[in-house]
Amino acid sequence: MAVCIAVIAKNYPLYIRSTPTENELKFHYMVHTSLDVVDEKISAMGKALLDQRELYLGLLYRTEDYKVYGYITNSKVKFVMMVDSSNTALRDNEICSMFRKLHNSYTDVMCNPFYNPGDRIQSRAFDNMVTSMMIQVC
Repeated sequence: MAVCIAVIAKNYPLYIRSTPTENELKFHYMVHTSLDVVDEKISAMGKALLDQRELYLGLLYRTEDYKVYGYITNSKVKFVMMVDSSNTALRDNEICSMFRKLHNSYTDVMCNPFYNPGDRIQSRAFDNMVTSMMIQVC
């Protein structure tokens, strides 16, 4: 089950949504610590990452309760998804397709002429898509 989905641009969150709201601060902390792992992966890949069309970073790290996955766009916007560790039925290709779906929805938000880039994402359609992804994974 996906417990948290975040969209980060230049190290500040554009959107963070988590299901158990009592642990929201913990999820925010885990999202921000995962940015260090994303930066390490990007610097390790260097030029090779820029040449690839696949921007899925895979499993960033795991804790006792959660697995944290990452994805980065061509414009260096980072997507972070936390999944419950007890969910063993969720495969890597399913996580990757969820990130692609999230990226497509993010692109739709960016194409909205009333959205100012850099502002928090407050699109109802984007929020509904994230909610459906969190329910779908359960």
